[in-house]
Amino acid sequence: MWNRIEEILEGFRKEFSHKSAYRWLIVLVIGIMVRTDKLGVTSVIRDLALRPESYESMIRFFRASSWRLFSLRAAWLRIVSRQAPLWRHQGRVVLIGDGVKQAKEGRKMPGVKRLKQESETQSKASYIYGHFWGCVGILIGTAEKLACLPLLLRLHDGLRETADWDESEESGASHITRLVWQACQCAAPFGSALLLLDRLYPSAEALRVLNAWNATHSARVDIVSRLKSNAVAWKDAPERKPGQRGRPRKKGDRVKLWELFETKRAEFQKETLKIRGKDAVIEHYSENLLWGRGLYQKLRVVLVREGESRFILFSTDLSLDPTDILSL
Repeated sequence: MWNRIEEILEGFRKEFSHKSAYRWLIVLVIGIMVRTDKLGVTSVIRDLALRPESYESMIRFFRASSWRLFSLRAAWLRIVSRQAPLWRHQGRVVLIGDGVKQAKEGRKMPGVKRLKQESETQSKASYIYGHFWGCVGILIGTAEKLACLPLLLRLHDGLRETADWDESEESGASHITRLVWQACQCAAPFGSALLLLDRLYPSAEALRVLNAWNATHSARVDIVSRLKSNAVAWKDAPERKPGQRGRPRKKGDRVKLWELFETKRAEFQKETLKIRGKDAVIEHYSENLLWGRGLYQKLRVVLVREGESRFILFSTDLSLDPTDILSL
């Protein structure tokens, strides 16, 4: 195992202009792996039995000019693309994106702010003080046993005061658009990718970010996600009649997606699929519809009925089969 860890860490060597900084990286990585508590740098010093005066040197490492965080992230993506057992769906890697709110006791810590807790767990407070992280990972392993390997973890809120700093990544964009854009950047070394998101993220702004990426990069990224029960869509705009005057219509009739569970009941297809590791009887109906007010992008919408449960999925890739969207 240590040989494997050494091989991975060697991939970061050329990103450091000084060997001493690279050695501190190795010390920190090993220390974080073997530490017995989570008290920051002091945990690493204690469990590796380092001298107390190492504390100041280790703290200076994080502000050293001999390395750049952007370069380390790019090196990590290259290492994963070369060495990780990537799982692919129809030749495309699968990324997973999500946000997490981590409560913090310190009110004066950088990035800590008052956050609304959307969790449905009654034991959690409605509001917390903490960090809001955006996370992107990639699926590795086999179809029988998959794992999510982290690629990127960035603070997505509470850093607006740093917008004017040099080399700042804070652009005032929302958490949703930042996560989609950063997921697209993570996909670049792997080629085309599918990005799995939960129902918080579908929005016209997120799809515009996705379209802007696909228009300028060869590594195409498509989103597979879930829509809320009150989502609406539109049919294609009707064809213009000869000699018809006025601006062409962008959309056709409005469709309340939840109502399709009743109006299209007879057109649902029943199949047995392996969902969450078990065989399940699924009924589904799919249709390509326009979605996103002002954007009107065509999506493949899949209505799913599993026992008493009902939910709506979609994909920006119109070629994906409904069963593939369900499996993903």
